[in-house]
Amino acid sequence: MAFNGKYELESQENFEPLMKALGLSDNIIQKYKDLSNVIELTQNGNSFQATYNYGSKAITNDFTIGQESEFLSFTGHRVKALAKLEGENKLVITMDGLTATMDLSGDKIIEGFWDKTESPFETIVTFA
Repeated sequence: MAFNGKYELESQENFEPLMKALGLSDNIIQKYKDLSNVIELTQNGNSFQATYNYGSKAITNDFTIGQESEFLSFTGHRVKALAKLEGENKLVITMDGLTATMDLSGDKIIEGFWDKTESPFETIVTFA
């Protein structure tokens, strides 16, 4: 099953701890928490493109499985990350102190974030 499609935010759990770990202020967290969020994914073999639309702001990251890539976060920070595919339906992206997963489940994408700091947290975001 390919990661191709457009998915709209359906729900999010523990969003604020993730944003705080990224160093965002409470004002910015509230702004992003209330924005509509759409992700568009395109897969061509081992190459992927993920475009996140936050209100009027869009960020696109291109990456290839097994190759280090530079990702741009919605905060404007650039980070090196490595993506791997676990089975046909799960992307795992690791970067400094954070692991992100994207599970393709029917017509939904379930995105998870795990922090590796002293105060670990788990954030789950569902797109449908």
